Amino acid sequence: MDSTTDRAVIVHPDLGSLDQNTLEYRLEEAEGLALAIGLVAVSKRYFSVRAPKPGTLFGSGQVGQIKTILAQNDATILIVDGTLSAIQQRNLEEELKVKVIDRTGLILEIFGARAATAEGRLQVELAHLDYQAGRLVRSWTHLERQRGGFGFLGGPGETQIESDRRMIRDRMAKLRKDLSHLRKTRSLHRSRRQKAPWPVVALVGYTNAGKSTLFNRLTGAEVFAEDLLFATLDPTMREFPLSGYDKAIISDTVGFVSDLPTQLVAAFRATLEEVTAADIIVHVRDISHVTSDSQARDVEQILRELGVDLEGGEGAPIIEAWNKIDLIDKEGGEHVHIPEVIPDNVVPISAVTGEGIDELLQMISTNLSLNHDTDTVTLSVSDGKRLAWLHENGRVLETEQDQDDLVLAVKMSKRNWGRFRQLQM
Repeated sequence: MDSTTDRAVIVHPDLGSLDQNTLEYRLEEAEGLALAIGLVAVSKRYFSVRAPKPGTLFGSGQVGQIKTILAQNDATILIVDGTLSAIQQRNLEEELKVKVIDRTGLILEIFGARAATAEGRLQVELAHLDYQAGRLVRSWTHLERQRGGFGFLGGPGETQIESDRRMIRDRMAKLRKDLSHLRKTRSLHRSRRQKAPWPVVALVGYTNAGKSTLFNRLTGAEVFAEDLLFATLDPTMREFPLSGYDKAIISDTVGFVSDLPTQLVAAFRATLEEVTAADIIVHVRDISHVTSDSQARDVEQILRELGVDLEGGEGAPIIEAWNKIDLIDKEGGEHVHIPEVIPDNVVPISAVTGEGIDELLQMISTNLSLNHDTDTVTLSVSDGKRLAWLHENGRVLETEQDQDDLVLAVKMSKRNWGRFRQLQM
C-alpha cells in the first residue's frame, strides 16, 4: 500500500462492552497502528452500535455521518477498528467511495511491511491469503468473467473468482509445506538448546510494553526498539549472564495486541512456540498505561490459545515485570500508581533507567530453581558426558560407587529431568 500521503478516518464500533477509558485508548491504538504503515489519521471517533447491521455494521444514519467526516477531512481511507465481514466491507466501500480496511486487515498490512526473515514473510503471506480467501465476494467486474472449458465437452468453464480461489488454495498449500520444513528446522534447534545446560527465558507482552528495550539492557544487544506498535516482529535470541548459571538464553517475541487476528496467531504459532518451550516466561507490562490490566488480559488470552499453562501447574513459571515505573507517580497519580502490596511474582522495573533489573534477574534465577525434584541416577563410571551434564544442570547431593556404576542422588528442575531423559535416548 502506498500510504505516504493517504489520509484516514478511524471509527470504532462500540458494542457496549468497553468502558470510556478503554474506548478512547482503542482509538489511540488504532491511530498508532495506522501510523505504523504511514497513514495519517485526520479524525477518529467511536459510534454506539447496539444492533449491528448485517450489510454495513453501522446504521444508515451513522454511515451518513461517516461519509460527511470523510468529505470534510478529504480522507481516502476508512479504518474500522473492529471486524468487518466481506459483505460489510464491500457495501461500505460502495456507499462511501473510499477504501475500507478493518482491524484485521490493518494489522496484516503492518506485519507484511515489517516481516524481515524468510519464515516471517512466509507466515505473513499465509495469513494474508487466509484473510483474502473469504473476501473474494468483494468482486470487481473481472471476477465475474468465465474462462473457457477444457477437453471435448467445453462447457461454461470456471469463473474468474473460482480460478482465484483455486490459486489461493494452491499457494497456501505450498506455503504450509515450506513452513513445515522451517518448523522442523526450528524444532531441531530447540531440541539442541534443550539438551544444552542453559535455561531459556521468553519475554512476552503487549506491543510497545518495552520488551525489546528490556532485551537490549539484559543482553547488550541493539534490537530495534522504538515507541511504535509492532516495532519487533521476528523473534530474536541472545545469551545473557544469570546468577547461578554459566549463561542463559533470552528470547524476544512479537508483541501482542487486543483482537489479534486469528490468522496471525495460527500463522505465527511455530514462532510463538518458543514461548511454550521456555523454562520461564517474563510477562512485560507497561504499568504506566491506564489500560495495563486490560492489556495483560489480552496477553494472557493469547498465551492460553498457544497452550501455555497460566494456572501454576507443570508449565514454566511466569514472572510479571511491571515496566516503565519511571513514567508514573509512585505516590499515586490521578490514573496510575503502583500498589503498596504487589504479588510475589511481580517486579517493578524500568528498562530505560535500569531500576529493578537486579531484582528481576534474582527472581528469574530463584524461580528457575523452584519445583526441583530429587531422584537417583545410575551411570557407568565411563559415562563422563552425562555425569558432567548432571553437575552443570542440577545439584548432585550424594555419590556412591557400586562396582562399575555410579549411583547419584540429584536434585534438578522438572524440565532438566526431561532433558536428561532425552540424553539417555
